[in-house]
Amino acid sequence: MKAASWRADLALAGVALIWGATFVLVKEALRDASTLVFLSLRFALAAIALGLAFRPLASKFEPRRELLRGGAMAGICLFAGYLLQTLGLRYTTASKSAFLTGLSIVMVPLFGAGLRGCLPAWAELSGVVMAAAGTALLTLEGGLDRINLGDVLTLGCAAGFALHILAVGYWAPRTGFQAFSLVQIATCALLAGGALCWAERAYLRWTPGLVLALVVTGLLATALAFSVQAWAQQRTTPTHTALMFALEPVFAWLVSYWLAGERLSLRQGAGALLILAGILHVELKPSRLRPHQS
Repeated sequence: MKAASWRADLALAGVALIWGATFVLVKEALRDASTLVFLSLRFALAAIALGLAFRPLASKFEPRRELLRGGAMAGICLFAGYLLQTLGLRYTTASKSAFLTGLSIVMVPLFGAGLRGCLPAWAELSGVVMAAAGTALLTLEGGLDRINLGDVLTLGCAAGFALHILAVGYWAPRTGFQAFSLVQIATCALLAGGALCWAERAYLRWTPGLVLALVVTGLLATALAFSVQAWAQQRTTPTHTALMFALEPVFAWLVSYWLAGERLSLRQGAGALLILAGILHVELKPSRLRPHQS
């Protein structure tokens, strides 16, 4: 593997570590702020930070239609993913949210195949079956009538994140990662602020925990993480990106266990392992299969 690809993969693994470590932090912060208030502040802080960080390069930015369209499309997918994930965290546990979000890694090759207008390989289909079975073990605690609302919302978030990975993989190499990162994060901030007017009853209580969560998620898990992702996807494929992000739920469970003592039951643990097995089955397809181009 080329050195550039190794650096990109290691950078994406670092992003997965940052994201996995924030699940518990966000869940605690939602006691002090409504969902869209939290997201608005998070993405606004990130957009300001990126604007300041990339200010010396402002003369090189060109407001081309391709940049604005690509950044906006990625921002819409990202906002949908985070909105559904943050709403879901109100009703499900941090570790379950992390593992269900991990289904986005399975969705990437499937959505990529759909966009290319061809059927996915058998390994992709079998990986989805494995992941779906794992999801059932993880979420169906007492039958179909016992599916947690947070689980359903988090599955929707996984689809949003999968589309975001594909959008970044397509647009970032064509526009430059600095300008692209700023446009997509600014789009998220505008969407979250606009939805405040109608989507929820907003509340905000400033506490040290909320401030810490905003600083960590705004600067590290948003401004830094998505800039690194856009940079890395200029040097690696969406499939490699998805594989590195498969590490996120593992990190999230470890942090949840360490900070909150949160445990999975034997059945839930088996479901989580089956989800990860399905993810890896898709991403580590035998080389004799046709190459994946997503």
